[in-house]
Amino acid sequence: MAKKILTVDDDPDIIAFVKTVLEENGYAPIIARNGEAGLAMVRQEKPALVILDVLMPKQSGIRMYREMRYDEELKNIPVVVLSGIAKRTFLRSQEALTEFGDQPVPEPDAYIEKPVEPEELAEVIKKFVS
Repeated sequence: MAKKILTVDDDPDIIAFVKTVLEENGYAPIIARNGEAGLAMVRQEKPALVILDVLMPKQSGIRMYREMRYDEELKNIPVVVLSGIAKRTFLRSQEALTEFGDQPVPEPDAYIEKPVEPEELAEVIKKFVS
């Protein structure tokens, strides 16, 4: 049975791109269009990996990522951030939240800035999902 990989993104073009890369590499894609739906989906489906955008409506990927890292059931699921936001900016946002009393969180397992080539995305996924 193919391993499930959750993509959380609000851009239909990115969703279609990632879904194609996943299917071509033998994975079962599942999709959520914002962090709120993504968190519900990750709790329900327990995917082998989460591919997460940072900026989305309803709940951002930043908040979803933090919630996953604080949750005992979810904290060991690898997260690959796929975003148009620079990694440095994402890490600063995490530091800012920490300064407001939140606990610090570890960096994502991988961080890819958009746009990404299909081969690069597939290679990163294979590092975490065999």
